[in-house]
Amino acid sequence: MIRLSDLALPLDHGPDALESAIVDRLGLTPGELERFTVVRRGNDARKKTAIKLVYVIDLVVRDEAAVLARHADDSHVRPTPDTSYRFPVRAPAGYGGERPVVIGAGPCGVMAALILAQMGLKPIIIERGKAVRERTKDTWGLWRRSELKPESNVQFGEGGAGTFSDGKLYSRIKDPRHLSRKVLTEFVKAGAPEDILTEAHPHIGTFRLVTMVMSIRETIESLGGEYRFETRVEDFAIETAADGGRRLAGLHLSDGSYLPARHVICAVGHSARDTFHALHDRGVFVEAKPFAIGVRIEHPQSWIDRARYGPNAGNKVLGAAAYALSHRASNGRTVYSFCMCPGGRVVAATSEEGRVVTNGMSQYSRAEFNANSGLVVDIDPVRDYPGGPLAGIDFQRKWESLAFTAGGSNYRAPGQKVGDLLAGRPSSGDFGAVVPSYQPGVTLTDLSLCLPDFVIAAIREALPVFGRQIKDYDHPDVVLTGVEARTSSPVRFTRGADFQSLNTRGLYPAGEGAGYAGGILSAAVDGIKVAEALAADLLD
Repeated sequence: MIRLSDLALPLDHGPDALESAIVDRLGLTPGELERFTVVRRGNDARKKTAIKLVYVIDLVVRDEAAVLARHADDSHVRPTPDTSYRFPVRAPAGYGGERPVVIGAGPCGVMAALILAQMGLKPIIIERGKAVRERTKDTWGLWRRSELKPESNVQFGEGGAGTFSDGKLYSRIKDPRHLSRKVLTEFVKAGAPEDILTEAHPHIGTFRLVTMVMSIRETIESLGGEYRFETRVEDFAIETAADGGRRLAGLHLSDGSYLPARHVICAVGHSARDTFHALHDRGVFVEAKPFAIGVRIEHPQSWIDRARYGPNAGNKVLGAAAYALSHRASNGRTVYSFCMCPGGRVVAATSEEGRVVTNGMSQYSRAEFNANSGLVVDIDPVRDYPGGPLAGIDFQRKWESLAFTAGGSNYRAPGQKVGDLLAGRPSSGDFGAVVPSYQPGVTLTDLSLCLPDFVIAAIREALPVFGRQIKDYDHPDVVLTGVEARTSSPVRFTRGADFQSLNTRGLYPAGEGAGYAGGILSAAVDGIKVAEALAADLLD
């Protein structure tokens, strides 16, 4: 099979145009093309009046060797890579040995548990939050009634933080083994739309993520896996050998029980601050890691569509437009868009009482009125929060607490209009052309009350720059809502080439909370890698 990439066609091309384009591009004779499949479809919108659809195609021809030879110098014509997944090890039939443990049922933990279950190892999954249906009800309780449940919210519960997001399934990670294909394939089996296998920037959306997560749980349980919801790991039992070597021995759980465990994947997500402290207190190697902090910015989606697609705005093939922006400010800080959610809403995402945290979410349709994105500024441990490997947690908490106060101490979020921020004055009165979507609501105020001065200065400089790239991006009525403080984990539990903690054998730090991923797909891929490493060690 041959893979043909970078095949561009007009946006409005007809159903037969793709086959004709393949034949012309490769110089095939009539009948030489036997069949083809679309592997990926994206778009090139650099010319708004002449937007193109760009395809990657797998095809079968009568004489593959001859076609490849004719196009040997063309990097866009190559043999199709083998993207099938193969388990590196498997447990023997009827395996009754040690059961691995996975802490956390987010994208990383769920995929790790699925791989372990498919290998026959019958994992135990420990999740501090609730099953996804019950968790969804609790999350709506914060959004609608300002009632926070610290163990069941956007951050904690089955599916992890990714459940209440846009469900984006693309990443810039290097993936020579095509593990992302395994992730997407399993997601489709669990009910995700099949177009995630072909779209260049696939997404699922919250409602579909909920049912998908439930389906994966059923698969894991059918293979002998076991979920323990509403159970928090409170401490880690670690043995120290005569030579000083350390080994994980078990877990102390919130129900008072002790679970012996010598192979544990720790995939707790970026907000499990108490778990970070417990690991640190037990001497597990951890170091501070850069992250970012800022706001959520909202525009009417129609503005973004017109700016990106011009006269083709609203075209169903293109869907809701997205963007990615970055600016290096004069104070040395980088301002960039983060987790852009077309046709979505800003949501309350705190997991701790007395704090306000924002995040973005979209449904699969991306049909809501506003577009939103994080607009964040880089934070560096040495420069911004010296004081130990966990100092970033205190840094985040400080600004989240100030945001709670600035919003009215009732889980409303502080907000400011772009025009007022640029003029250096607080916002007040009514909203203008942009009405924010955050619930329980937005209190217009001065965001300098709850963000560092250098963050405000960098965003103030970047907004007009972005306004020259996307019309009306810096419109005076555009609303900024604070704070976006959990872009990624502020710590890294460093691991070795065997995926185990540098100084504690049997502990496998994984995913976003451990500092090894940034989003659903990269976290899920990391879960596969760590599960494989654990299984190889366990079955050795």
